[in-house]
Amino acid sequence: MITVRTKPQGFTLIEILVVIIVLGLLAALVGPRILGRVSEAKSATARTQIALLGVALDNYRLDNGTYPTTEQGLDALQEKPTREPVPLNWRGPYLKKAVPLDPWGRPYIYKAPGEHNPTGYDLSTLGRDGQPGGEDEDADIIG
Repeated sequence: MITVRTKPQGFTLIEILVVIIVLGLLAALVGPRILGRVSEAKSATARTQIALLGVALDNYRLDNGTYPTTEQGLDALQEKPTREPVPLNWRGPYLKKAVPLDPWGRPYIYKAPGEHNPTGYDLSTLGRDGQPGGEDEDADIIG
């Protein structure tokens, strides 16, 4: 009778360590690039949401002759305002969903008439830090 010895199945400790080291190096190289893209994506999301809210505000103005006041706020796009001046020709809701928060979880800042646009409105977010000014992801986004 001939006995055949088969090589045991599995990986050695050295092989497993090499794989773990390679995966760690890949994570160290790729991780910062992905995290940088997240901040860019949040800023792009804020710009897009501001543009879409601007379209809804323009539709409100077309129906009612003026933009909602600062006191009425962006909620006027979802529900007919009860504060003066009460719109006479409100045909909303002007948004399919509730007014979104900015990508950092805070409400958008709405002023009508605006400081930057006295004949219209200012719509902005203060970025990640929630403070005026800033750079990169902390920068204000004004629409």
